[in-house]
Amino acid sequence: MFLQHLAQTSNAPLALEIVRAEGCWLYDVTGKKYLDLIGGISVANTGHRHPKVVEAVKAQVDQYMHVMVYGEIIQSPQVQYARLLTSYLPASLDTVYFTNSGAEAVEGAMKLAKKVTGRTEIVAFEDSYHGSTQGALSIIGSEYWRNAFRPLLPGIHHLRYNSFEDLNRISGATACVIAETIQAEAGILEPDRKWIQALEKKCRDTGALLILDEIQAGFGRTGKLWGFEKFGILPDILLLGKALGGGMPMGAFISSNLVMQQLSDNPVLGHITTFGGHPVCCAAGMAAFNVLLDEKMMEEVEMKSALFKQLLVHPGIKQIKSVGLWMGVDFGDAGTCKTIIDRCIEKGLLTDWFLFQPGFLRISPPLTITEEEIRHAAAIILSAI
Repeated sequence: MFLQHLAQTSNAPLALEIVRAEGCWLYDVTGKKYLDLIGGISVANTGHRHPKVVEAVKAQVDQYMHVMVYGEIIQSPQVQYARLLTSYLPASLDTVYFTNSGAEAVEGAMKLAKKVTGRTEIVAFEDSYHGSTQGALSIIGSEYWRNAFRPLLPGIHHLRYNSFEDLNRISGATACVIAETIQAEAGILEPDRKWIQALEKKCRDTGALLILDEIQAGFGRTGKLWGFEKFGILPDILLLGKALGGGMPMGAFISSNLVMQQLSDNPVLGHITTFGGHPVCCAAGMAAFNVLLDEKMMEEVEMKSALFKQLLVHPGIKQIKSVGLWMGVDFGDAGTCKTIIDRCIEKGLLTDWFLFQPGFLRISPPLTITEEEIRHAAAIILSAI
């Protein structure tokens, strides 16, 4: 039924039938358990089904679910979560537009930048990933993924990440520059600090808006609440998703109130969504965000990362790229990596690869993963090698 009635994303899905998830563990229909090193692609930062998130979902369902399209009616979970998020952001990022997904946040931010600047050119980067809708696909950093769906948006220019020379292509015609603070699907590629600061300055000098995509990097994944904190920079627009909803579907783009007002006039309803900021999703996300802070999960990120790297020593591992509890383990080629991933899954460890680095194995577990679970995961990976 899965193959017949659900549209497939590849010719070889994992097809694990998961019936329960708890903490860092997934359980299939046969009772086999899997230690989750993917976390739903950086979604389950606070673990699967954290009790406080489940409690918040149940409490909100008892009040109301969908009542009206986004923006028309005051819905307390939206307001309270927006206030909480912005209280942990710089003062210029004080207004939130909640969406259904990270890709929709990208689309909204692109529209906002065009409206604010009156410009149409958009700059993005090679090996960047921003989603699969047509606008997001236009800025994705690989022709392999774009080609079958052309024509896409015009006026898109792709630069090399970490190239100082390429920054000269940002000009007075550029509406915005969209960059991942840490390139996720490139195998966890961290920017040179001076380069990303030069990127910010170039945007300021040309009047282009700087949009930072932290859809995967946000919510403690890097060891900081927000990835941009590591580099001493400030975006004009911040993109969030993945862990934002605590396991429920959510995205957001965040900017200043002055900038965001541009979407409410000429035309009215400049960006609109039926289900964005769904009250149950907001309740779940707010609970997860509070759990992340209250349980001080970020304080152990660097220690857990170091333990993984201490344990994962083998001649078959070429290198490990990491930023916080977010790693790419390099096996040199896609075939070797795929074989190791398959063996890990057979042994009860769920992991996968990166879109632009198929020779890299992904490690992005819930931040709640314990030292014992890290040792268990590393032992399976070494055994699989």
